[in-house]
Amino acid sequence: MKNTNICPKCQDKDILMIPGTIDVYRTGNNIHVGWFCSPILVNRYVCCNCGYSEEWIDKEDIPKLKKKYE
Repeated sequence: MKNTNICPKCQDKDILMIPGTIDVYRTGNNIHVGWFCSPILVNRYVCCNCGYSEEWIDKEDIPKLKKKYE
């Protein structure tokens, strides 16, 4: 959905992008990779027709995840 703006389940084009957030106490839609490191934001894409959703992480953040979890 991120790249095509089309839902893979129902083929609808009404897609919402909900950006990842860092809220109070480091809550929100993100992944923590360390206490002092900035959390990695996780963006959501939601189909407004059927409700299907996907979560995406920016490519430049993948090395941080690999370092932490590999």
